[in-house]
Amino acid sequence: MLVLLPSILLLAVFVYGFIGRTVYVSLTDWGNDPAQALATNPIIRWVGLANYQDLFTGFLQLRFRQELVNTIFFTLFFILGCLGLGLGLALILDRNPKGEGLWRTIFLFPMSLSFIVTGTIWRWMLQPQGGLNQFPTVLGLPAGSFGWLSSTGAIWKFDWNKLPLLTAGVVALVLVWVAVRAARAGDRTRTIVAGLCAALLLGWALFVGPNVKLLPAPEPHGFNLALIGIILAAVWQMSGYTMALYLAGLRGIPEELREAARVDGANDFGMYRHVIFPLLAPITLSAMIILGHISLKIFDLVYAMAGPDNTYTSVPALNMYLTSFRQNQFALGAAIGTILLILVAFVIVPYLSSAFRGEEGHA
Repeated sequence: MLVLLPSILLLAVFVYGFIGRTVYVSLTDWGNDPAQALATNPIIRWVGLANYQDLFTGFLQLRFRQELVNTIFFTLFFILGCLGLGLGLALILDRNPKGEGLWRTIFLFPMSLSFIVTGTIWRWMLQPQGGLNQFPTVLGLPAGSFGWLSSTGAIWKFDWNKLPLLTAGVVALVLVWVAVRAARAGDRTRTIVAGLCAALLLGWALFVGPNVKLLPAPEPHGFNLALIGIILAAVWQMSGYTMALYLAGLRGIPEELREAARVDGANDFGMYRHVIFPLLAPITLSAMIILGHISLKIFDLVYAMAGPDNTYTSVPALNMYLTSFRQNQFALGAAIGTILLILVAFVIVPYLSSAFRGEEGHA
């Protein structure tokens, strides 16, 4: 205990203490009055959840709501891109091509760069009048005209007022999946609880949800095309990391399993589908957790590529920085930070819980 005590105290103060302080500040009005924001002894009033209500329903917080949508799309395509490209590269290297060490180094090299360096390089490459838009001219074709980081177009739009309905539907589907898995495992209690919760959510979505309005008027949000460039840069940098994870997993599969699959008549496709990919599932889950954690907190790459004031590519972490340290609205910035903490917790906590249960089961 004496050896652990210094670490426990440091964690208690500089991690959990600061998290608690941030949550407390988010429930006050610190910074709403510019005269009190940087005062020596500011007058701070308790306002409860008013800052959170303002972020989700306030007329002036449209940017934050679009940033949440940007984060969802960025996370989805970032994870899919890194997993797909990383797995493809790992499968190629697993066949021991000529110069494997050199290719592995080339694929891993982007990971050694900081997001600031990556963002600067890709910003140059994605200039509207140069870079990738000029590449077709090498083949004798007309230059491209896509706006990349400056595009203002959006697709897959939805009304923000439908958010409660969409959220209830997604959570209900997750609960149905949990109930099905629990039923297959013979866990009757979890099956009943998850099934009842899913039924209640679906009932609410059918009869109450359509009448819930967060805003007095429709507010469309969607996938801004300007994010494509940032997604490409992020996938380029982190796909080498997933490649290394998958390659280690592939090299850890005993050759006896592959031989047994061939003896049973499996071709290459069947062996990968029924033997190799199921064994890589834990690696995929770990990679998804780490990549999701990175994508939810992404800041420096967006700042370097698109700047702080491009609302079409902005993310909540960037808004938190601007709100807290440019506008001195500390309570509102703390509320944004707390929402990011909750989003990260939704990703990390289930994974940690599953890992701990697995360790206890093996024990």
